[in-house]
Amino acid sequence: MNLFPLYIDPGTGSALFSITIGIVAVSYFLVRNIFLKLKIFIFHRNTTLQKTQKYVIYAEDKRYWVFFKLILEEFEQRQIEVLYLTQSTDDPVFSSGFIHIKGKYIGKGNKAFAYLNFLSADVVLATTPDLDVLQWKRSKTVKHYCHILHAASGSVLYRLFGLDYYDSILLPCTDEIQEIRYLENTRALSEKQIVVVGNTYLDTCIEKLNEIPVEKDHIFTVLVSPSWGASSLLKIFGEKLLDPLVKTGWRIIVRPHPQSVNSEYSMLNSLIKRYKNTPNIEWDYNYENIYSLSKADVMISDFSGIIYDYAFLFGRPVLLSIRGLDLRPYDAYCLNDEPAYLHSLKKLGPELDESNINSIKDIILGISQDAEFQNGRMEAKEQMWQYHGESGKRVVDFLTGIKAELA
Repeated sequence: MNLFPLYIDPGTGSALFSITIGIVAVSYFLVRNIFLKLKIFIFHRNTTLQKTQKYVIYAEDKRYWVFFKLILEEFEQRQIEVLYLTQSTDDPVFSSGFIHIKGKYIGKGNKAFAYLNFLSADVVLATTPDLDVLQWKRSKTVKHYCHILHAASGSVLYRLFGLDYYDSILLPCTDEIQEIRYLENTRALSEKQIVVVGNTYLDTCIEKLNEIPVEKDHIFTVLVSPSWGASSLLKIFGEKLLDPLVKTGWRIIVRPHPQSVNSEYSMLNSLIKRYKNTPNIEWDYNYENIYSLSKADVMISDFSGIIYDYAFLFGRPVLLSIRGLDLRPYDAYCLNDEPAYLHSLKKLGPELDESNINSIKDIILGISQDAEFQNGRMEAKEQMWQYHGESGKRVVDFLTGIKAELA
């Protein structure tokens, strides 16, 4: 009598086990895929049932309020309805008191992009790059996407293909028009509408400067305000920069780029721990940079657009770190010449590198009265900040014109 009628040899058992696991895994992912498609279908259906918005402005964070404020005020004055989408629950739009501007919180991350990807609108305005490149896809029910720069130039300092799939771009000056056209030509893209409208952020700051009180007992202050990424100031130098600055005894304000807080947490956390007991170092995370700018007697930065904000609004000295800039991740790498942005940047102040970083105190003291760089800052301001005080009106004029063409 066979005592082991159900015996299965090890090889067959292993094969059956693998098949069973495979069936379970396939079933799981099949059900999961069906569930996700159902969610997307329901979300899409609910979104398309909503009425088409005439004008939508998308702000990925409340810190972008200062770039949109004048535009919203102009829309409000003209009594034009606008839907303002934000990823911040405490965005200033919710306390603005506007009647014709409706604020809507759309969540963060993938939830926000899911909303945007099924949006229905005639015209969408945003400062966010990478449309149709990463998670944010062009919605089939949006007729026109418009990008507005949130810096005094620097469109080619976006990551690769950052602006390729917008329909129009609003610039603060004419400097980069030819560079955008060059990229369109080399990539066989359709020509976008490019319009110079001025700088909404700088116009807003001019209004706010009068409200900022003068510091009592002001001490000499250095503002360290870098961009983010492998070529950024803190990433390259870190303590090599901050150690000699601390030794000066001056007040040192370090204002990390908001993206650096998310993408370079370990690097920042290491520096914060290193200087936690250093009384003359402050860390600034305020979503508005105007307060730190107003306190600073000199700024140290890299290729960040904030350096233009500081030079144009206050006319004070700057120190640059751009020699180690690796352009490969950026659109500027695809140009056949040095970008206009960097060419103008070099007029603002001397460059910082490994050879002179230990003499940073002497360099800072020396640039305060440097006539060549003073003239360079004035020249760059006249060239790169066009239509002072007119930006809000010019943006709305353009958007309403686009809407009329679509109609």
